[in-house]
Amino acid sequence: MELSRTIFQHTIGDILRRTARRYPNKLGILCGDVSWTYAEFDRISNRLAHGLAAEGIALGDRVAVLSRNSHAFAAIRFALARLGAVLVPINFMLNADEIAFILRSSGAKALAVGPDFVDLGRDAAKRDTAVEKFFWLNGEEPSTPPTDLKTFDQLLSDNTAPPDVELDNRMLAQIVYTSGTESLPKGAMLTHEAILWEYVSCVIEEELSPRDSMLHALPMYHCAQLDTFLGPAIYIGMSNVITGQPKPEVILPLLAKHKITAFFAPPSVWIALMRSPLFDTTDLSALRKGYYGASIMPVEVMREMSRRLPNVRLWNLYGQTEIAPLATMLGPDEQLSKPGSAGKPVINVETRVVDDDMSDVAPGEIGEIVHRSPQLMVGYFNDPEKTAAAFAGGWFHSGDLATVDEDGNVSVVDRKKDMIKTGGENVASREVEEMVYTLDGVSEVAVVGLPDPYWIEAITAIVVVKNGAKLSEAQVIEHCRSRMAHFKVPKRVIFTDTLPKNPSGKILKRDLRIRYGDMPVAKTA
Repeated sequence: MELSRTIFQHTIGDILRRTARRYPNKLGILCGDVSWTYAEFDRISNRLAHGLAAEGIALGDRVAVLSRNSHAFAAIRFALARLGAVLVPINFMLNADEIAFILRSSGAKALAVGPDFVDLGRDAAKRDTAVEKFFWLNGEEPSTPPTDLKTFDQLLSDNTAPPDVELDNRMLAQIVYTSGTESLPKGAMLTHEAILWEYVSCVIEEELSPRDSMLHALPMYHCAQLDTFLGPAIYIGMSNVITGQPKPEVILPLLAKHKITAFFAPPSVWIALMRSPLFDTTDLSALRKGYYGASIMPVEVMREMSRRLPNVRLWNLYGQTEIAPLATMLGPDEQLSKPGSAGKPVINVETRVVDDDMSDVAPGEIGEIVHRSPQLMVGYFNDPEKTAAAFAGGWFHSGDLATVDEDGNVSVVDRKKDMIKTGGENVASREVEEMVYTLDGVSEVAVVGLPDPYWIEAITAIVVVKNGAKLSEAQVIEHCRSRMAHFKVPKRVIFTDTLPKNPSGKILKRDLRIRYGDMPVAKTA
């Protein structure tokens, strides 16, 4: 007898149904004034799936989402999974041309837009894309939809049963486009199977529990929030509070009001929280688990977090979009003993640090991080050449440079593109940043190499000073000169009020190199 594949079915859409059966009356989603139990969340996802099917969305169709975080974003994620349609989340900070590129590249048939991005979405879709359908998603706050777009509420069918679609966990679940900080973004193809393997890694390594409540404030178009936290939290039945406003004046009151026990943010957001005048007056007594990632946490900032949040256990999470995205983890017990380390590979990942010949580097030597894992993408969408390059030698090449210690802990040194070649010497921008952070008065810093006729690339520190503090270029340079090899010392220091970041909190060094690239740098020894 041949058994139906549905007996073995285990897809992203299935995990919500199973959680709803275990915890039907438990709070699943809270966003603004909208509150859903898991049973309600499950039914709404089915109703939305039937509504999308009535609009012609079917197995394999790509559907792009351009929206801030909301309950509607969470629902369409699971509705698409239940139809076997492919989610294409889009960075809402992109311009119309950049969004149009993703729409064309992915062949998206439909575009769902949040309230803030209706005009931007229309503009992008007009630029030689395959988009046939537009849908309007509710935002965190009530707003009035355009009269000519089918709204989230109008899409909700009366049919609450699961869609009758035979799925396979090896099917494509989403295409997530890389940030494209140095070139055109690439579409990483991730299957249901890969994402669910990653969820297992997250649940185990992050010590997630159904008893936890989590605030999701970073953009869900980014795989860090969507698949390292929201997905695993729903998988095990945590209560989830969603906001699309990752600002201290929003985050801190929500953490207190809802007695949030677990929260993720990149270093830039944790820094902003600690610099906020609300921080010391906000009741954060319920918070027990703090996660950081998406970019490197400066050691001095991590130490400050440990002092000011003494009851919060911290995890450092590292990975790439292409691995769904968690790859390595440094746990709470090693934050102070191995500061700056990205830890060891998580349970479903094998990681090495290799030289150009794919041989393991010796402890302390710099090499490239490579991975093998069931969590990995199956390739870049419609780009076999870049896929082959990424998997050269039978391992996925991350593009990150790192060292590894005797115990197997990985420490990320830099992105290959962020290594600075100055006066014939290679300098990791992160090493200089860590040194600048040890200077009192520094709130944030980014170090880049700027074009220079003498140095080729001149090490430049771009510094944000803490409120009330004063620093001079000479102070920063002397601080580094007294503690570092002379060739690593910044040749120039630029002070600014803010550093450009993407919604996931990564500092956009490309923007800094463009902004300050024409500024002359004095010749120094």
